[in-house]
Amino acid sequence: MSRILVLLFVIAVIAVVALGVTMAVRAHTARKSVADSPREILKRRYAAGEIDEDEYLRRMSGLSQDW
Repeated sequence: MSRILVLLFVIAVIAVVALGVTMAVRAHTARKSVADSPREILKRRYAAGEIDEDEYLRRMSGLSQDW
């Protein structure tokens, strides 16, 4: 009887770990998608000084248009 309980406990632990890993991977993927959006990339480039304010505003305006 105790072997069955230990086996069930091990299965439950494995299931919880697998669920945690899956949730962590999904959360990381979601954050990466937001961080790599065109607007975020543009904001980072402007903040880093790679583009000036005119270029930033022009490109943001282009992203706002519906094509």
